[in-house]
Amino acid sequence: QVQLVESGGGLVQPGGSLRLSCAASGNIFSINAMGWYRQAPAKQRELVAAITSDGSTNYADSVKGRFTISRDNAKNTVYLQMNSLNPEDTAVYYCNQNVTIKRLGFRFDKYYWGQGTQVTVSS
Repeated sequence: QVQLVESGGGLVQPGGSLRLSCAASGNIFSINAMGWYRQAPAKQRELVAAITSDGSTNYADSVKGRFTISRDNAKNTVYLQMNSLNPEDTAVYYCNQNVTIKRLGFRFDKYYWGQGTQVTVSS
C-alpha cells in the first residue's frame, strides 16, 4: 500500500507564490511519472504539470512560465512551485504518482492520488 500526503496549500494574494509538496510512502519499488492536477468548482479535473522519471516536464498552457514542477526521488516527493498566481488558479490541487511495487518477484504499477489541498488566490 502507498500513501500520498500533500501540503503547502493556502490563501494567497494575486501575484503571490505557493509551493506544494506531495510525499509518497509505503511499499515503493520505484516511482515513474509524477504530476499535479487541479479541479476548480464546476470544472473538470485538469492536468497542471507532469514530470517523468528522466526529468522531462510538460505544463498546461495556462500555467506555462509561472509554475515549475520538480521531484526528489530520494524523498519520493514531487513539488509544484507556483508563482504569479491569479484568481483563475484557485482550485483543489491533487498530486498523482505512478508507483511500481515489487512483491513476490512481480512488479505492479499503479497510480496513487493525494488527498487534495486547497489553493485560493484572492485579494
